[in-house]
Order: sequence, then C-alpha cells, then structure tokens
Amino acid sequence: MAHTLSVSALNNQVKSLLETTFLYVSVEGEISRPTYHNSGHLYFTLKDADSSIACVMFKGNVKSLKFEAQEGMAVIIHGSISVFSPRGTYQINCLSMEPSGAGALAKAYEQLKIKLQAKGYFESAHKKPLPKFVSHVILITSGTGAALQDMLRVAQKRWNLLKITCLDTLVQGENAKEMIAQNIAYADTLGADVIVVSRGGGSIEDLWAFNEETVADAIFSCKTPVVSAIGHEVDTVISDFVADLRAPTPSAAMEMILPDQHEILHHLDTLIERFTLLFGRLLHLKEERLSHIRSLFLRRSMDEKLALWQNEMSILKQQYDAKLALLFREKQSKIAFLYEKISLQANYNLTKKEQDIRLISAMLLSKEPTKELKECYAQVVKEGKKTALEKIGVGEEFELQTPHTILKAKALEHKKP
Repeated sequence: MAHTLSVSALNNQVKSLLETTFLYVSVEGEISRPTYHNSGHLYFTLKDADSSIACVMFKGNVKSLKFEAQEGMAVIIHGSISVFSPRGTYQINCLSMEPSGAGALAKAYEQLKIKLQAKGYFESAHKKPLPKFVSHVILITSGTGAALQDMLRVAQKRWNLLKITCLDTLVQGENAKEMIAQNIAYADTLGADVIVVSRGGGSIEDLWAFNEETVADAIFSCKTPVVSAIGHEVDTVISDFVADLRAPTPSAAMEMILPDQHEILHHLDTLIERFTLLFGRLLHLKEERLSHIRSLFLRRSMDEKLALWQNEMSILKQQYDAKLALLFREKQSKIAFLYEKISLQANYNLTKKEQDIRLISAMLLSKEPTKELKECYAQVVKEGKKTALEKIGVGEEFELQTPHTILKAKALEHKKP
C-alpha cells in the first residue's frame, strides 16, 4: 500500500525536487502582462502557443536590463525554478533576459532611439550652429586614450591658436554614463566654443555608455554646441543623433570643427596677390589720367591759362570776401556785446556814485554848524571875529549872532556864575 502524504509534505517534496533539478534553466517564450511593481520588481507571464508559466525578476536584476519588457515581446530568460509551497505553485525566478533573435543591447538601442525621437531630441530645429573660427574647445574623453592624442595632434597641425581643455572621463563601464553626463554639464559652464564628446573604437558593449538616456539628456540640455565623435565611422550611437554634429572619428571631429591654417594662409596669400594686382592696375589708370590732364594743360594757350587763373582768383576772392564778411559780423557782434556791457557797467557806476554823493551830502548837512546851533545859543563876534564871552571887557561892544539874527551889545560888568 502506497505511503499517504499530507498536502504540505507533497508540496515540500515537489519543491525540493524541482528546485534541485532545475537550478538553472533557459526558457524562450512571449511576455504577457508585464508589471513593474513600485518595489522595483518585474512580474510577468512567459507563454507559448500551448502553455504559460509565471515569472518574477527582482529589483537588482531589473536594473541590469538594457531594454524595457513589453507585451508580446519574444525573449529568452535565464533563471531557476522556485516553488511556493503553501499554494503548490511554481514560477521562474528570472536572473537575466534578452530579446529572442536580436540581442538585448540592439533592442534597448532601438527602444531608446524611438523614445528620444518622439521627444524631439533629433530634430534639426534644436541643432546649434558651430562657430566658423573656434578659439576654445573642451574634450570629454579618456585622458589616457589614443583618441585624445589623435585629436591633439590634428589640432596642433590645423589650428595651433586653439585653447584646449580636457576633462578626463570614464568612457566605458557601469559608472561611465553618470561621469560623462556630469562632465558635459560642467563643460557647459566654462564658456567654450565647442564641446567634443569622444572615445576610440570598441565593441557595442564598450560604446554603450553613449547609448544611455542620461548622456542623451545632458547633450540635449547643453547650451554649448556638442560634437559626438564615438568609435569608428561604422559605429553609430545615440549621442550621434542628439549632438549638434556627428563626426565619424575623434580625429575627424577636429578636422570638421577647426579651420586648416595652411589653407587660410594660402587664401590670404591669394587675396594679397589679387589686391596687389588690382591696386597696380588702379594706380596705372590714375597715372595715365594724370598724364593726360598734364598734357592738356600744357597744350592750352596763354589766354586759357590766364582765364583759368582769373577764375581761380575770382573763387579765392569770393572765399576771401565771405570770410572777411563773416569776420566783420563776428567783430561787430563782439563790439555790440562789449558796448552793451560797458554801458551797463557805466550806468551801474554812475548810479553808485550818485548814491555815494547823496550819502556824503546827507553827512555834510548833518555836520553843518547851523544845524548844531540850537535855540537860545548864539556866537560872540567882536570886530568881525568869533571870540569867547570871557574875553569881552567891560564897556566893549560886541555882537551876538544866530543864523537869523545879529544883536549888537555892550558889556556893562563881569559876573561869575
């Protein structure tokens, strides 16, 4: 008789059998009902024409996905079987996933390209023009890579007046995208004419940092013109579409943005040669014209010369008369101004003198002797001369005078007060 098992025991035995038997499986199918949970986990169903199985991909593995799981997408998943004993159900614990047919990176590339194109990142209206003559360029690349040396060599050869700032940057690996984006944002603050984002060739995995949305956002937000020069001519990355200019190689980028100093010098030599030739022709024409005028003048008769001189003298006389009239008007105006000024000053001085005379007259009148003589006072005059009353002797005659009266008197006696 068969041994009887409980439900729990059976589920536990099934769990042990399945999880030890299917430690690692690769399964191909079509994604159905993909759900990105708030926790960061991805839940979906993998199915084919006849069957389906539940799948889960936990947050840590979801971060490693290069593309977004979508409804109906054919994929190959890699993982292990896990059994949930309380319910007797099992699912695939998905460790990694890749599109069936095309690779995961290719799928992620196409998805991001479609997304950014819909956002307008590739439109020509957003492309900034590059200056014709570049004086300062910033290179965002590896400080130890061959691409940097190639660009420096081309720059020295083509335009050695250039200022170059190199921002040493990781160009591959997990942290490369953040560093590239940060250096692009920093370079945008340095006031350069052009920013060149570059690296040498490599596999699609090596170049993948330039297919990241973070880098695309940094390039699109940059106010300084950006040139993308990634890999070789056959390599095309997302940054090529977003940048203002795509260069097939780092060396080509420098050739595209920098003028060739030898071509410019040759052009200047050509211009100088053309100018010299043109100036020589013009000078020759002027000399011929001057010679013709001289010969005409020499052939003229004395009367013609005299008429010419008279005409010149007439012109000079008119100019002299006009200048003399102008000078006369200026002097006349100045004299009128001075006359008016002198008249005003004379009137002022006269008024001032009159005021002074009136003031002095008033002072003299105030000091007049007759003003000082008051009522009951008189001058003593003897023999026509003023004298003191004490000097009049007894019996002598004298006069007492006021401004209006003369009184003759005779001294009878002297008395002391």
